[in-house]
Amino acid sequence: MIDPDGYRPNVGIVLMHPDGRVFWARRVHRDGWQFPQGGMNSDETPLEAMYRELREETGLLPEHVEVLGATPGWLRYRLPQRAIRRNDRLVCIGQKQVWFLLRLCGQESDLRLDLTDKPEFDHWRWVDFWYPVEHVVMFKRSVYARALRHLAPAARQVAGPAAVPTPGPEFRAADPAGRSRSPRWRGAGCGPG
Repeated sequence: MIDPDGYRPNVGIVLMHPDGRVFWARRVHRDGWQFPQGGMNSDETPLEAMYRELREETGLLPEHVEVLGATPGWLRYRLPQRAIRRNDRLVCIGQKQVWFLLRLCGQESDLRLDLTDKPEFDHWRWVDFWYPVEHVVMFKRSVYARALRHLAPAARQVAGPAAVPTPGPEFRAADPAGRSRSPRWRGAGCGPG
């Protein structure tokens, strides 16, 4: 599914440990690390796609997480020219994403990377909240900065200001023009904490 502007609808997942560190995973057969993310099916809402991708890529179920927030619309990034497949009927030039911030309520043992025939990741670790912005592949850095900047206040309420400090000027990239309306979502909580 690609929109008329060439962007594929997608969801991104920032899974946060209660101490403010975030889930950071290594792609199978690659040296690249990233947050879980994946394309939306045409019959899915962003929230439904997020829960499906969460299960496929991390093994977690809705009862293992609490939705703390989401970006207020689509955040876009363009693919590098070398990654654009021009032989396809519809040319995808990038992704448009709704990003979700989730708090882990389950146990680390609930995380399973091997539940599908083709796992997305082969290793994971917890990293400081802002670490991914400087360590993801270059063409995703701006969208990671925008997503984390938006989600940081909700993360800070759970983990505190020491765990999620205010970002420096390098993270203050301007939002791209053409924002769309905020998608609606409702998350289940995982109790007090």
